[in-house]
Amino acid sequence: MVRFKHRYVTVEIVSPIVPDDKPLHLKPKIFHDTLLNKIQLLHGDFGVAAITNGFLTKYCNENTRIAIIRSRHGPHRFVTSTLPFVTKIGKLDVRLNTLHVGATLKHSFKFIQKHQRAYLDRMWSKLKTVEEREKLEAAVMDFTKTDVAINIDNIA
Repeated sequence: MVRFKHRYVTVEIVSPIVPDDKPLHLKPKIFHDTLLNKIQLLHGDFGVAAITNGFLTKYCNENTRIAIIRSRHGPHRFVTSTLPFVTKIGKLDVRLNTLHVGATLKHSFKFIQKHQRAYLDRMWSKLKTVEEREKLEAAVMDFTKTDVAINIDNIA
């Protein structure tokens, strides 16, 4: 039996049009299809065929603008080389920053926890009431906004 290795690419979605305190209205399916189209454009049929097996958007948070993309080890280089060239997702102008490339989903979520905790620290200074802070923390630390729900308690 052959073991398939995967790589998990953690991506930050930056949009100059939408303010930081507003959520992006971005669906994982649109994000996934945009990446496939851009890979087709840059790497052709070979690039798409290489990544199609195992290519999946595992996590996409609209509030913190972070997504995790799963790809097979080896062809993940097609994905990471394509990310800087994505400028539009749907009708939204964006720029994608690669934050982390990891071998396991557990390590990717640990990285996201640290990154989102720093995001909360920056955003809390702008909020005035305790209710607003609690709402923001619940939205930012929610790891279930995906096609497949992921339980973070099993990861930590």
